[in-house]
Amino acid sequence: MFIFIVMRMFFIFHTFFLLSMHLNAQKNIPVPNKKQLAWQQAELGVVFHYDLHVFDGKQYGQASNRLTPVADHNIFNPGQLNTEQWVLAAKAAGAKFAIITATHETGFALYQSDVNPYCMKALKWRDGKGDIIREFVDACRKHDIKPGIYVGIRWNALLGVHDFKVDGMGKMREERQAFYNKMVEGMVKELCTNYGELFEIWFDGGAGDTAMGAPNVLPIVQKYQPNCLFYWSAQLSEARWGGSETGTVGYPCWSTFPYPSMMSSKYPEILKNDFHLAKHGDSLGAYYLPAMADAPLRGNKGRHEWFWEPGDEDHLFPVDALVNMYEKSVGRNATLILGLTPDTAGLVPAPDLARLKEFGDAVAGKYGKPLASADEKNEIVFKSSQQIRAVVIGEDISAGQRVKKFRVQALVGNKWVNLFEGSSIGNKYIGVLPSPLQTRKLRLIIEDAFAPPLIRIFSVY
Repeated sequence: MFIFIVMRMFFIFHTFFLLSMHLNAQKNIPVPNKKQLAWQQAELGVVFHYDLHVFDGKQYGQASNRLTPVADHNIFNPGQLNTEQWVLAAKAAGAKFAIITATHETGFALYQSDVNPYCMKALKWRDGKGDIIREFVDACRKHDIKPGIYVGIRWNALLGVHDFKVDGMGKMREERQAFYNKMVEGMVKELCTNYGELFEIWFDGGAGDTAMGAPNVLPIVQKYQPNCLFYWSAQLSEARWGGSETGTVGYPCWSTFPYPSMMSSKYPEILKNDFHLAKHGDSLGAYYLPAMADAPLRGNKGRHEWFWEPGDEDHLFPVDALVNMYEKSVGRNATLILGLTPDTAGLVPAPDLARLKEFGDAVAGKYGKPLASADEKNEIVFKSSQQIRAVVIGEDISAGQRVKKFRVQALVGNKWVNLFEGSSIGNKYIGVLPSPLQTRKLRLIIEDAFAPPLIRIFSVY
């Protein structure tokens, strides 16, 4: 009897120990905050690049633009500016959010700033009263697109700022640096307080490292835009760059990361193996840091144009390339952001507009309505054999990324055949077959997981 009681107590203790370990494992899975969750679930956004040099008639050159001030800011004169047309172009592509460059490398601000005199107040256009940011966010809200703002503070050609540092020596440089930092912090406060709730604020090349003398913008964003995704500084990244500007990420692409920030000067491992960490994340990472895949719409045939240039229409990505980009970004657990380029008239060019609609229609046609979705057993059963070409799987990522290894099988004849094997699922996994397949039954098998998997969707197309 005594031995039985001891064994019974050991069994209870052992069960309790395993359960405790299991619960602790679940507790330690990084989970997204509300901003990250909304950003991943949006899946597709756009960023509009607009600046003074759009009007200079020259090909954009990043190196020179970061160093050489624009000779005459009054070349900025978009006679047909229509930000509502921009937003409708984004909506046609299926985008759920849109971002605009409030400042870029010239240092010029596309709004009415009280702290940066190099802004729309300085223009003859609209008698110095124009505010493109105001028009843009109003248009976004009118058409149910979430607005975001891109702020370039790492370079400023007018003030001689390169990599957050003002050019010069001694006391003069110190005073100008202090002025620049105060101006930047003032601009961020203006953008965070004058235009309502923002979906994302994007600091080009990051917002720097305050320990190295960069402006301190994170507390401002957190105070005035608590629901806005912060991208990014040395202190914090709420999303990460996906390692290239191809609009794709590697597979697997985990939403977890070993560091709280993407700042490679602080975490040099990020640079290794051609940004391998950025492209793939880390399944054991302690921080939730989902990936962004970005690419300019005019990035085909060896070009890579973020800003409008004349005669560039041939460099629009074809529709099939854009759909492939979608499948290798959104379909690999990343958020895709396409770069769009308003022209000198102030409009998204007609060829770009048409291509965006073609892309949106193609994705909706391919993935808008599934043939069927799984039951509670993660099985899909047809009444008769059906032709399939793709599957979509999604986890409930509000509880973190849990699946470590999975298989999708189809019943072909009387035999189960592996269609896809993988590791990361996350918000969305898209598996595309090389050719259509006839089947009457599919199943999803979770072979390993960090915690009990929470499959949100398993559908076939």
